[in-house]
Amino acid sequence: MKKITTLFAGLIALLILPAFTWATVKLPAIFGEHMVLQQQTETPVWGKTDPGKTVTVSTSWDKKSYSNRADASGNWKVKVKTPVAGGPYSITISDGQALKLNNVLIGEVWICSGQSNMQMTMRGYRNQPVTGSNEAIAGSENPNIRFITIERKTSLVPLDDFTGKWMECLPQNVADCSAAAWFFGQLVNKALDVPVGLIISSWGGTRIEPWITETSLKEFDFVKLPDKNQTGTISQQTPTVLYNSMIHPMVGYAFRGALWYQGESNRNEPANYERLMPGLVKSWRTAWGIGDFPFYYVQIAPYDYGTSGLSSAFLREAQLKASNALPNMGMACLMDAGEKDCIHPANKKAAGERLAYLALAKTYGKGGFEYSGPVLKEMKTEGSLVYLTFDHASNGLTTFGKELVNFKVAGENKVFVPAKAFITNTGITLFAPSVAKPVAVRYAFDDFVVGELFNTEGLPASSFRTDTW
Repeated sequence: MKKITTLFAGLIALLILPAFTWATVKLPAIFGEHMVLQQQTETPVWGKTDPGKTVTVSTSWDKKSYSNRADASGNWKVKVKTPVAGGPYSITISDGQALKLNNVLIGEVWICSGQSNMQMTMRGYRNQPVTGSNEAIAGSENPNIRFITIERKTSLVPLDDFTGKWMECLPQNVADCSAAAWFFGQLVNKALDVPVGLIISSWGGTRIEPWITETSLKEFDFVKLPDKNQTGTISQQTPTVLYNSMIHPMVGYAFRGALWYQGESNRNEPANYERLMPGLVKSWRTAWGIGDFPFYYVQIAPYDYGTSGLSSAFLREAQLKASNALPNMGMACLMDAGEKDCIHPANKKAAGERLAYLALAKTYGKGGFEYSGPVLKEMKTEGSLVYLTFDHASNGLTTFGKELVNFKVAGENKVFVPAKAFITNTGITLFAPSVAKPVAVRYAFDDFVVGELFNTEGLPASSFRTDTW
């Protein structure tokens, strides 16, 4: 009889267990131990529980509690006030059963997205290294940098969650962290002396359209929106599907700004990209509803795409123009870091640190250093001579000992020929003996080219042209 009673009790326990498991509060993957919350803000925290249950969120940094009741679908959300950067802290979330998140930091959070050059990890791709990565990984242990890498997935409709896990910065973890994101985070952490959180959501080879919301894409008549009723495998190139699955689940999570490294897959439609780039920014800003948060991106590096399609210089031009399309945007240039036969430049430190210069100067108000390469200010002609002046070159220009070989000029016949160019106290003077009356100038306007024009702070000038031919 005793055995029967024990067996019966065990069966009852098994039947009850799922109910207790469901009753425990559920958190989306963006919340977890080792995470970083944005400092000095009211950061939303949300999840699921039983409908109608009250959920209480308690924070160790101020010993305060925040409560709200779950709706009819079991969804709940509270806003938690965060202090100045610091930690580690803990957060306890309870709907009657407590869930505790330990080792939580308060600091600066950045979303890092794009295609393969953002996805490229510190360990590099097969036979494609990241310069200096072995040393960087070996010395990467840092309790004040954390990151989460979002698992790749597509969806025709917006999702509530994705797969990912916050990681501490230990060498074995950093080896699989986005290299561009890591070098960015490392410099920001060093310069500000605050914890940094990196949310990495990228997918190699993808176009920009999959990362934009459906509502925003309706503004572009050249984009065909997908049929939501389609079945089978959904390509990662389908418009909206990466926003739905890899961005939407974290909308609401408090953060400082976004980083973007993409464009290679859109290189043959530069005019469209010039519109889509600010379209992406507006779509994310609208989704979060927190104003014009900073959005900084990397211009694609020179690469030999072969003879098919347009020169990627047109796409670089579109990215350069887009940097002024909206407030709080900025572009990092890699004209000196491209590789003729590898679309994934090994110098990811340049990409990450140049993004960090933008953030430190434009977002955090730091000074004493330059955050942009030279940008053409004005072109004047006098006979056969052309005079160029530049912004972001207050201390002048340099080639670090190289000859200026990438300038070309054209007359009214629109035929460009190589020009002789010289750095002067005011900018650059150039001419071509065969062009008596120059009307247009181009610099490094080719697929693959090694840029040689810098400001004295060591940041390169983008390729550019003064014509619209």
